[in-house]
Amino acid sequence: MLTDSQRDLVKATVPVLRENGVALTSYFYNRMLTNNPDLKETFNLGHQRSGAQAQALAGAVLAYAENIDDPSVLMPVVEMVAHKHVSLNIQAPDYNIVGENLLHSISEVLEIPMEDDLITAWGVAYGQLADIFIETEKRIYEEHQKTTGSWLGWRKFTVAKKVPESAEITSFYLKPSDGGPIAPHQAGQYISVRVMVPELGLKQPRQYTVSDSPQPDYIRISVKREDSKGDKIGGWVSNTLHQNVQEGDEIDVSAPTGNFFLFDSSKKNVLISGGVGLTPMVAMLNHLVSLNMPQPVQFIHACRDGKVHAMKQHLKDLKVEHPQLSTMVAYEFPQDSEVKGEDYDVAGRLDLSTLSDEQLPKDADYYLCGPVPFMQEQHKALVARGINRAQIHTEAFGTGGVTFS
Repeated sequence: MLTDSQRDLVKATVPVLRENGVALTSYFYNRMLTNNPDLKETFNLGHQRSGAQAQALAGAVLAYAENIDDPSVLMPVVEMVAHKHVSLNIQAPDYNIVGENLLHSISEVLEIPMEDDLITAWGVAYGQLADIFIETEKRIYEEHQKTTGSWLGWRKFTVAKKVPESAEITSFYLKPSDGGPIAPHQAGQYISVRVMVPELGLKQPRQYTVSDSPQPDYIRISVKREDSKGDKIGGWVSNTLHQNVQEGDEIDVSAPTGNFFLFDSSKKNVLISGGVGLTPMVAMLNHLVSLNMPQPVQFIHACRDGKVHAMKQHLKDLKVEHPQLSTMVAYEFPQDSEVKGEDYDVAGRLDLSTLSDEQLPKDADYYLCGPVPFMQEQHKALVARGINRAQIHTEAFGTGGVTFS
């Protein structure tokens, strides 16, 4: 338990963390992975390379220091991160490795002896935070363990089918290699997949939304190929899946998890996505279709143009079959060959302020998924229209969460 003086020491580091947090966490990850190379198959090295993981951890450490008097306010973020940890099979002993390297990193970066009271205070603070995560993850692990058809850790799945969905996105239909069942999950949840990346000579994990309604014998993911752009190196896992993994190959898969999913099928639902963020929305929509769509659904999607618009025909077919479904598509840069009213509805960026109250009903639940700026823009627009924040559910790509003003 933190003493009052230890709590004050942790709070006193807030200005330092604001200014040097990313440098500290970058040093920490380099130190930990150098000393524990086996963890390179647990941590996504692409996020290390881009700095996204260091930025996310720096934000988390800062938030914890700022809320050290009442860490309970961080529980929504803890819940989200705990699901990610479970999908990567992170266990309680791993927190000891993280803690040891984090404390040594604080000592070495800030040039403070390990015997200093500040390091001791952070040791106690980290222990309390680790206990919160361990208990949260234990509950999630236990839920998987007692659910028939679920599993812990990695399970071998066979790629039964690869289906191109757009110029960038390909769907992978994955079936359990052991022939066993798959537990029902919530529409919108994700899995982790782990593949051997030839360039690295080791396996790498990546999380992808299940892009179909829950099925008893397969899981579908729809993966965007992250190409190289300028100084940005292409995504290791996405390119391996697109180029190296073929039908009949096996990959490692974790059980579906996550706290972003369709909460109430009996309500009106508005599904808003940007780019490959449509994958959880299609999963939710397909689930509602399986229930014969009890309430009207608005499906609003934004992407660059028709070449990257995945599952376009599927949505058109569903719209014909289900009059309760309305769609609105915005192409930021429509091609000359694409016809407004047939291929898309709006040219330019998605602007929710131009939509009608029928398209954005006050009594609906809202689901947002896409790049962080897209998410923040749509969230702000919905709040400005008077939609209660409690009705808006969000999922962001990559590490960490999304901050909404």
